[in-house]
Amino acid sequence: MGNEIINLDSIDAYNRLFGLKTLHPLVTVVDLKKATQAVNHVRMKYGVYALFLKNGVYCSLKYGRKHYDYQEGSIVSFSPGQIIDVEMEKTEVAPDVVGLIFHPDLIYGTPLSDKISSFGFFDYSQMESLHLSTEERCIFLDCLDKIRKELEHPVDRHSASLLSANIQVLLEYLHRFYDRQFITRHKVNSEVLSQFERELKDYYRSDSHKDEIPSVAYFAEKVNLTPGYFGDLIKKETGLTAQEMISQHVIATAKHKLAMNDIDISLIAYDLGFQYPQHFSRLFKRITGQTPKQYRATLSDN
Repeated sequence: MGNEIINLDSIDAYNRLFGLKTLHPLVTVVDLKKATQAVNHVRMKYGVYALFLKNGVYCSLKYGRKHYDYQEGSIVSFSPGQIIDVEMEKTEVAPDVVGLIFHPDLIYGTPLSDKISSFGFFDYSQMESLHLSTEERCIFLDCLDKIRKELEHPVDRHSASLLSANIQVLLEYLHRFYDRQFITRHKVNSEVLSQFERELKDYYRSDSHKDEIPSVAYFAEKVNLTPGYFGDLIKKETGLTAQEMISQHVIATAKHKLAMNDIDISLIAYDLGFQYPQHFSRLFKRITGQTPKQYRATLSDN
């Protein structure tokens, strides 16, 4: 299909692409072994939420310029707005992939609508898929089965709330499984944390003027992770957010500069990357309880 982008802005659009049956306009449980149409080398733009469990080895995904760490027994998730390249190997065996797709309209007005943003894994990208244990895979498939059975039930006034509730249960399990993965990958995560700390120190090591305060996204790119996954990893490893660690290092650097009485406080703010000195003073006081001027005065008193 070349560089053509297929807009998957509805459940039916996805099902028609693979020749699958649509039981509900806003949600579907996918089993690509039942697909009646082969799809190979296609670019998709998602307008829906999607979760896929890969059981076989006949499919690879690419997000941007990098391939997903999408091995057998792993889950990837997508949120509306993401563009994904799908590459199916030429084989007589249908891809062993199951999953869940649901439209944002399904959850409007439900408890899941308020909580969907807390499931950060929808924004994770390459090298950040969820690797399931055998037990976790059984739980995932059991949740899918409950949703599938509800889809087979005639639609009534309870359908939307029951579907939303069952989807939320599945997402809560995935949240738990990701927490487990952060723990079991402690060694790898520690290396990411160490690199983050090195990059942060290197950024402020020189005395040259900084154009801006570095963002979480800046350091996430340095370690080849998405901001969401990177932020969650740092929080699990340190108990602090990545932004809190950046701010603490900025203040520690500021204290060193404030100890040099001949440097104007406004110049220190600019050198650290603040566009406005008052923003520097506000952050300094929030973290230390003192303004930069008050902190410098205490050093003089000592």
